[in-house]
Amino acid sequence: MKTQSTFLLLIILAIAGTGISQAQSEFSSTTIGIGVVVSDLERSLDFYTDVIGLKKVGGFDVSEDFAKKSGLTGGLPIKVVTLKLEDEPEATQWKLMSFGKKAPDPLPRYVQDVVGMRFITIIVTNLKPFLKRINEHGVKLLGETPVPLGSSGNSHFVLVSDPDGILIELIGPLEGE
Repeated sequence: MKTQSTFLLLIILAIAGTGISQAQSEFSSTTIGIGVVVSDLERSLDFYTDVIGLKKVGGFDVSEDFAKKSGLTGGLPIKVVTLKLEDEPEATQWKLMSFGKKAPDPLPRYVQDVVGMRFITIIVTNLKPFLKRINEHGVKLLGETPVPLGSSGNSHFVLVSDPDGILIELIGPLEGE
């Protein structure tokens, strides 16, 4: 009886395990590419590389024909520059997308000002070099940041805005720990 119960338990675990691996196998990569439409590609590229510290890892153009056929645009070509925190195959891709024209909407100021993706969070080992670059490039710290997180005060929260109003949260110690 104990042997049958053990055997039945192993079969159930094997079936459950198969379901988990099938669900995970639906994706060929654990990377998510995020496309961000920007009003000025060079200004945004400078912000994300020089201030935030992302690495430019590539780029490509989408033709008018493909953009229309794929449903991405009504026929406008797209220029895309791909950035990553680190140049590693599984790192998240931050894709700056430009149509060569200025954004028609006013810049949002707060998270609640528009629907859709509003901010990204980057966890860092040391906020000091980020704060230095933010200051050197004249980027305004938002709110009263940096503000401590939690009761220990070891980790701090910094908030800045990219040139088009997307908020960037930087979280980490003020000094490397």
